[in-house]
Amino acid sequence: MKPILIAGPTASGKSSLALDLAQRTDATIINADALQVYGNWRILTARPDPAETARAPHRLYGHVAPDVPYSTGHWLREVREVLAATPRAIIVGGTGLNFTALTQGLVDIPPVPQEIRLQANALTAEALRADLAVRDPRTFAAIDTANPMRVQRAWEVLMATGRGLSAWQDLTPPPLLPLSSVQPIVLRPDIAWLNDRIARRFDMMLDQGALDEVRAALPDWDPSRPSAKAIGAPELIAYLRGELTLDDARERAVIASRQYAKRQRTWFRNRMKDWQSLPLNETTDMNAVVQRLLADAPGEDIGRK
Repeated sequence: MKPILIAGPTASGKSSLALDLAQRTDATIINADALQVYGNWRILTARPDPAETARAPHRLYGHVAPDVPYSTGHWLREVREVLAATPRAIIVGGTGLNFTALTQGLVDIPPVPQEIRLQANALTAEALRADLAVRDPRTFAAIDTANPMRVQRAWEVLMATGRGLSAWQDLTPPPLLPLSSVQPIVLRPDIAWLNDRIARRFDMMLDQGALDEVRAALPDWDPSRPSAKAIGAPELIAYLRGELTLDDARERAVIASRQYAKRQRTWFRNRMKDWQSLPLNETTDMNAVVQRLLADAPGEDIGRK
């Protein structure tokens, strides 16, 4: 069985699809989401709960402390180790850069010194964008400049190494899993359907205790940490500090999640043109989808157990 890759925007149902497939194929589910790796966010990042992880093996979920930086390079090294011990794998997540690195390769860029990161953290997103545009116009033209994390990463690499991110990427080695060796699937949900799911899911997170997760993070909250980028966390922190009402925090979190889903869809559309597209809406029969994917999967008859 070739590894199955499932990419999709937030709240599109990709984790549920991966679990259904894993149960029917005896596969291990490997996380490809940049925020579900953090141990302090289970509810807020919709990380699989204990009942779900009991139904199939799950790897690279919730294993990183909130104050530890965790890059695509870290993830790729860990995925390599997991795949070496996993005969059947389903890799699922919404972080497009992880999938691009997995299937197209990722250059090993030297770590950014702490002093450079502190300099970047002291600058505004607008200042970083403006400086990067002048210093490294090639990288600036190639990255998603609406994503402040991508801009800061490019600026840090340039300042730390003297070489732009695009120049480093010219040295990219062969990929760990080229597209020809996998079954790549990208979910493309109806936008109105997805927006409704995003709102309902955040309300469900609040009901399940997301506010308690954020309250536990409040004493040593540091917005510069990668773990602090979890959607809903900054908004609920503002509520706990008395800066927003809960209704306002909820509304801002839902808007932020929808904006993030839009950026994900743009990445998938521009960078995953060769992936199998799977449209979704309120009428989609997911059981039929699973059956079709199993029928399309190359290799042995993995639909039988």
